[in-house]
Amino acid sequence: MPEQRDPSPYDALLLLSFGGPEGPDDVVPFLENVTRGRGIPRERLKEVGQHYFLFDGVSPINAQNRELLDALRSDFAAHGLDLPVYWGNRNWAPYLTDTLRTMVQDGHRRIAVLATSAYASYSGCRQYRENLADALAALRAEGLPVPQVDKLRHYFNHPGFLRPMIDGVLASLAALPQEVRDGAHLAFTTHSIPTAAADTSGTPGDHTEGGEGGAYVAQHLDAARTIADAVRAETGVEHPWRLVYQSRSGAPHIPWLEPDICDHLEERHAAGVPAVVMAPIGFVSDHMEVKYDLDTEATAKAAELGLPVARSATVGADPRFAAAVRDLLLERAATERGGTPERCALGALGASHDLCPVGCCPARAPRPAAAGADWRGPAAEAPV
Repeated sequence: MPEQRDPSPYDALLLLSFGGPEGPDDVVPFLENVTRGRGIPRERLKEVGQHYFLFDGVSPINAQNRELLDALRSDFAAHGLDLPVYWGNRNWAPYLTDTLRTMVQDGHRRIAVLATSAYASYSGCRQYRENLADALAALRAEGLPVPQVDKLRHYFNHPGFLRPMIDGVLASLAALPQEVRDGAHLAFTTHSIPTAAADTSGTPGDHTEGGEGGAYVAQHLDAARTIADAVRAETGVEHPWRLVYQSRSGAPHIPWLEPDICDHLEERHAAGVPAVVMAPIGFVSDHMEVKYDLDTEATAKAAELGLPVARSATVGADPRFAAAVRDLLLERAATERGGTPERCALGALGASHDLCPVGCCPARAPRPAAAGADWRGPAAEAPV
């Protein structure tokens, strides 16, 4: 129906991602961008960047974003959706400000934004919104028109995000030796964050105390449970599972979400589990934190233990994910026009909010953040 292909009031979509180095000379400058303001010495960044150098200094993330960009454009064209798609990164080229500058120079004034982070947290949502605010302020300082940007809702429980991962877990189970397959444990992995940041993730009503994890943990648990239930329905086997964490990068004295995947593999092996499927549900694509932390480090730990493991795929540029982005865009467009579209979601939590409320995933130091209820425009000096 024509209504289903109407993206108005939006005139463009921005794919907003993290970015990554594309050669050895990029690694330290990239890490300087990521850690700016933290006072980390350059020599320490060289140490941190060693896992990039194992892959010739190239993170897979930019190539994977190009694939997703192509998938989105193909999906839009195939469904009669006449909307240009641009791509910008927070920490490496193409930089967000440069992309937004191109977009406004191309005449775009109402932009929908898809962040390559599916869950609520400061680093996974509000920090992207802060970067948007910084970029819009830069455009205004240059005397350029400042577009309205709207970030699409969290999609951790959208069918187009979960169903490819369900198939990935099923494929990983099938790849295990038959004698250990039915007893395999499912380890759903995501990025560890400080427990304090986890507790304040999501809307103020989602906030918790004592390391319970707020919306960040609740959303991951809901996604994991939905996948595990679907695997049971497909195979007839009840696989035990747990949400575990990876990629910790903070100071040792600061509590972060646990258990770490490598510790978890040791614990499961000691408990007699015959095999483990590692399912990176916290990541949109197989970027460095999947390729190194799971495919290299955790897989080496499993080999040391003699524990059979398989790692399931992320959604990447799966056509179903591209279709989900189209659905999220058209859903938000219809809402902005005053409609009440169906909001697709699996699991128990329902569809997430469109507009981040005041107090959602707060920063330690208040900074302007676009595309939320606390945004007063690029001239604002601080959020309300």
